[in-house]
Amino acid sequence: MQETFHAYGGQLRMSEALRAGISRYTFYRARDEGLIEPVARGVYRLAELPPLGHPDLIAAMSRFPGAVLCLESALSWHEITTQIPHHVHLAVARGARLPKLDYPPVRGYRYSEVAFGAGIEEFLEDGLILRIYSAEKTLADCFKFRNRMGMDVVLEALKLYRKRQAPQFNKVLEYARICRVEKVIRPYLEAVL
Repeated sequence: MQETFHAYGGQLRMSEALRAGISRYTFYRARDEGLIEPVARGVYRLAELPPLGHPDLIAAMSRFPGAVLCLESALSWHEITTQIPHHVHLAVARGARLPKLDYPPVRGYRYSEVAFGAGIEEFLEDGLILRIYSAEKTLADCFKFRNRMGMDVVLEALKLYRKRQAPQFNKVLEYARICRVEKVIRPYLEAVL
């Protein structure tokens, strides 16, 4: 059974374990003996692996693999905020079901197809591929959702982004066009340059 877990990066859903030929009895016995531990509802990982670096992100993203980390959670990932997100913020394509989870608390947002597919970066974290918007796309999204987030959070992110080694303001404008907030964001970009 451990070989199967290792083949999946150390983490499996119950449905994947059943398809791989592991019986429910064997699976639950391994859980009861402490060989595997729950990460999220229906998702388990080998207990021998090192502790998770971002347990809330892993739990949420493993439950919603098609979603993309966005807004305050993405700002935190890129270290361009001092805020601590109270929810895991996930974006889905328009028409998709909004992610909902009690723990960790998840807040979902629907994006147009073009805005949803733009600026996605992938990171391998604890055996799971996390889809996260780039810092530039996240800034454009923050301006789009500025009324929900608060302008103070958005301006702080822009100032911290400016202090990075190689800020790419042209990319921010490119994503602002896609998110239809170019006229809103342009004066702020001109002010920080």
